Amino acid sequence: MADIKYEIVNHIGVLSTSPNGWTKELNVVSWNGGQEKYDIRDWSPDHTKMSKGITLNEAEIGQLRLLIIK
Repeated sequence: MADIKYEIVNHIGVLSTSPNGWTKELNVVSWNGGQEKYDIRDWSPDHTKMSKGITLNEAEIGQLRLLIIK
């Protein structure tokens, strides 16, 4: 299995912190050198491990924002 390469381009904020120190975060991430996307997932304290998450492009994050503020 190939290693996944990622770069956290912009750390937007922490949504929550679990008792084990992992944080659920909203970041802008480039995965495997690809286009930057908004990303929500849990990260280990040193950001070397992560959970499964969700990525959103500009249009999707805009639509999510509209749905939340209704």
